[in-house]
Amino acid sequence: MHQQPPADRLSGLRPTPDEIARAAQRIAGHVEVSPFLHSRTLSQIAQAEVFLKFENLQFTSSFKERGALNRLSTLSAQERSRGVIAVSAGNHAQGVAFHAHRLGIPAVIVMPRFSPAVKIERTRGFGAEVILAGDTFDDAGIEAERLAQVRGLTMVHPYDDADVIAGQGTVGAEMMAARPDLQCLCIAVGGGGLISGVAIAARAARPDIEIIGVQTDRFPAMYASFKGLTMPSANATLAEGIAVKSPGALTGPIVRRLVDDMVLVTEGDIEHAIVLLLEIEKTVVEGAGATGLAALLRHPERFRGRRVGLILCGGNIEPMMLADIIERGMVRAGRLARIRVTIRDIPGELARAATIVGQVGANIEEVGHQRAFTTLPAMNAELEMVLQTRGPEHIEQVLAALGAAGLPAQLYAR
Repeated sequence: MHQQPPADRLSGLRPTPDEIARAAQRIAGHVEVSPFLHSRTLSQIAQAEVFLKFENLQFTSSFKERGALNRLSTLSAQERSRGVIAVSAGNHAQGVAFHAHRLGIPAVIVMPRFSPAVKIERTRGFGAEVILAGDTFDDAGIEAERLAQVRGLTMVHPYDDADVIAGQGTVGAEMMAARPDLQCLCIAVGGGGLISGVAIAARAARPDIEIIGVQTDRFPAMYASFKGLTMPSANATLAEGIAVKSPGALTGPIVRRLVDDMVLVTEGDIEHAIVLLLEIEKTVVEGAGATGLAALLRHPERFRGRRVGLILCGGNIEPMMLADIIERGMVRAGRLARIRVTIRDIPGELARAATIVGQVGANIEEVGHQRAFTTLPAMNAELEMVLQTRGPEHIEQVLAALGAAGLPAQLYAR
């Protein structure tokens, strides 16, 4: 557990709780007060009282527009006329682009080249000039700084800006107003803007609340800084919204002072959380948006029996990626299985195997028939079937039924 700072943890920090309150007044009526709901089923799974803040229901499908709008609202008339520039993997880009367009402020957005197409197109759709540069957020940031100097644009930073942090803090203020009895907040961390703002708002309302940050193990920069470690970052992650390679200059100190602990989750944890939220809560989240729930699933002992607030911070995910994640989730749950069946290479055997599978109540999604590329003796063949099942026990029933009919079958390793 992280060493607790001195008693007055908010002293000297910016933004102040009052600045967060003023941010809430500025953005009121232009940003949703998103639902904050108890999840009975996720609470049963996590053995904790789980409350979800649905920031994926904002117009741009992310909390990021809170900070973007608050920063834009503080610009001088001259800064507005010159325009703004932002660097973003997608959600901050959309928040800046949408509200800049609404306020009549020219906007340039620099995004990494491999940002999700849905985020790029929506940002362009909001009227911003989009420039793709570099492979990572940090690479894009270098180009954005250069363009800001060349064009005389005001940088709207996604997290290292007190006005942006104040805007993000309104999420925490809303959560604490709705549920002042929350005992713990578990928050996704990239550059740290969200957790910094939320931590300030939450500690102002309840000084003893526990605040835990979560990062993917592929981009553990803030975790490493917090723990005093040196850890490398990968090239890509499902949670691209929090793929930041270095902590913010403003947010890093806030996190070290106000956050109690940091934990890591894997890509598989995030995939599992996305599928659970879709299946149980009927809500679509991107990788970063599922990271808080992923932490509850990965580290259940940390949260068991407590009232925990999670932020579904974004919902911008590529449909094809979502489809892949759902399919992989079905495999992990045993509801999609690939089996290998040995049959005699004579007419009617494939049909007999299919009939047995159907009689046990499984549905064949794909089937392949292999004679040559197998180690089986001549006059034998191998079937590969992808089946829709009810779960692991049902798979065993299918294998047993095939075996009892003289058709040896086995499950491919997951």
